[in-house]
Amino acid sequence: MNKMLAAGLLACASMQAQDVRKIIEEVQRRSRTNSQRYEGTLQVVDARNRITEKRWQYDRLGAFGESKTVLRFLSPPEVKGVALLVHNFKERSSDQWMWTPALQRDRRIALQDRSTRFFGTDFSFEDLEERDVDHSDYKLLGEETIEGSPCWKIEARPRKSRSSQYTHTVAWVRKDAYVFVRIDCYRGEELARRIGYHEVENIKGIWTAKRIEVYDTKRKSRTVMKLDRLEYNVPMKDEDFTLQALRRGS
Repeated sequence: MNKMLAAGLLACASMQAQDVRKIIEEVQRRSRTNSQRYEGTLQVVDARNRITEKRWQYDRLGAFGESKTVLRFLSPPEVKGVALLVHNFKERSSDQWMWTPALQRDRRIALQDRSTRFFGTDFSFEDLEERDVDHSDYKLLGEETIEGSPCWKIEARPRKSRSSQYTHTVAWVRKDAYVFVRIDCYRGEELARRIGYHEVENIKGIWTAKRIEVYDTKRKSRTVMKLDRLEYNVPMKDEDFTLQALRRGS
């Protein structure tokens, strides 16, 4: 290959990588808040269409790789008080602890267990991490229309410094609002999970999906998460995102 042509192709590839990264950066910039709180319902529909439902509260302080979150179940009674604490970092995988009131103990979620289901839902523990743009390398696969909205189709592969059960993900980003509408999560060539973002509304300047559906291709089950009582930039304290606070909250 002509050296000048090869150099030109490499330059074009580099420009594309930079441009697609800017799309993800803009997604994060438009959704950045100091804190977030919501209540929600989780409906798990198994392969036989049997439905179980849980209700939870979610608190987050910080954003994108430098955040702390607490997810706590409110009902039904047999799971009330069960909670997950996540500390997210830019430079490494998150730290996660689960608190079970019935046992009066917490346990750290090991990295090798992050691919397991979170408390009977179709989310894995890894899916509950908050990712930063620097955690992956990106490639623009093209453009497609999803549910009537023109989207960029973007592949993301985790960097070597990031541990992940997924070899890569493919995301569709709405061009008008810079918000995710779908993410397909792969292990090799096999689709493992599909996450759909629906009922997208502008809430205090933040485009927010109020219904999120996760489909587990192996189990043939899906989890529907509906958000309500959603608030952004509410006062929160660092001390509310500790193991001590997790235990007190039960």
